[in-house]
Amino acid sequence: MVVRKLLRKRWVLGVVFGLSLIYFLASTLKQEERTVRDRTLLQARDPDHRIDWKVNFNLGNSSRQINRCRNSIQGKVLLTDELGFVCQREDLLVNGCCNVNNPSTSQYLCKSCLSNGCCGVYEYCVSCCLQPDKQQLLERFLNRAAEGFQNLFTAVKDHFELCLAKCRTSSQSVQHENTYRDPKAKYCYGENPPELLPI
Repeated sequence: MVVRKLLRKRWVLGVVFGLSLIYFLASTLKQEERTVRDRTLLQARDPDHRIDWKVNFNLGNSSRQINRCRNSIQGKVLLTDELGFVCQREDLLVNGCCNVNNPSTSQYLCKSCLSNGCCGVYEYCVSCCLQPDKQQLLERFLNRAAEGFQNLFTAVKDHFELCLAKCRTSSQSVQHENTYRDPKAKYCYGENPPELLPI
């Protein structure tokens, strides 16, 4: 009863309206700040951003903890390390590198990859992409990449990170936003998207 009487008074309604207006303006300004900050980050990207094409790593004694490899992490069965070796998950050493002494471990493996640079297995895509002779192809892609992709790929620091990002399934691999252009070769490091298969 008291609350109802209080709400009928004009000054209470004025305070509620004023607080709502302040909240609205503060939210709008925060959103505008975020938009300006994002736009500034996109414009401030370094046009001379260079990729480190050579992974600096010394195999040395592979049991030493000092020498570490990054790897593709996500595969259930296969992994690719930053030197381009593909191995079974159980053949991964504690330092994150594939055991190169295992006969099933292979370097720069392009198994399941087509001539257009699209592969059926993510780990093979990354390994094939890491071949030194793919550097020119990747540089051409970076130079011609659409603005959205250019901003994404300026975040990568070296050849390995570029291959990880490039081989991930992207919108270039799908048609109609819900089916793969080529379901058998959906991981691509090449310049062009997979061929569009008829439905």
